[in-house]
Amino acid sequence: PSNKDMFKLSVAPEDAPDKPEYVTLDFLKGHCVAVNGKRLSPLGVMKTLNKLGGKHGVGRVDMVENRYVGMKSRGVYETPGGAILHFAHRQMETLTMDREVMHLRDSLIPRYAELVYYGYWFSPERIALQAFITESQQNVTGTVRVKLYKGNIMVAGRKSPVSLYNPAIATMEADPTKAYNQDDATGFIRLNALRLKVAAQVQRKKTR
Repeated sequence: PSNKDMFKLSVAPEDAPDKPEYVTLDFLKGHCVAVNGKRLSPLGVMKTLNKLGGKHGVGRVDMVENRYVGMKSRGVYETPGGAILHFAHRQMETLTMDREVMHLRDSLIPRYAELVYYGYWFSPERIALQAFITESQQNVTGTVRVKLYKGNIMVAGRKSPVSLYNPAIATMEADPTKAYNQDDATGFIRLNALRLKVAAQVQRKKTR
């Protein structure tokens, strides 16, 4: 059945403008502090992004979710501003966050989200997780440019004064004494695979 009337913040993607729109978001320690160069409060950021994203049909979600009480429930949501903010923030993290910190954060986020969803915002475990998350965001600073077009959000650029990406290092064509040395991979692979080699040897003995 038609559900057009339930949406209040966004147009249907097929009814969105035929011309894409570009939006820049500035981040400081993980927080979006400006949109299109204009400094805004957190509420101002969401209001602005809701308007921009809604115009382009961004942020509609139709899902079946698990309620705290045990039942499954279908939910239809619209969060154009949240969708843009989440996408842009993740793009900024890819440029500025250490790999292992990102992996650890990603492993903890489902638990954090669950605590918030279940109403445990003031719980000691949520506060403890928050301390790690806050620390993980200290270098998430810079600017992300996104393109909005008919329900889609696409990255159009990203830059940061504390970027961990260094093209002079991430190359296989430069002087190996000053950049990535492919020969180093041989020993790394051999050592990294040692435990797998030993496990395979043990497994072969068991199957004889």
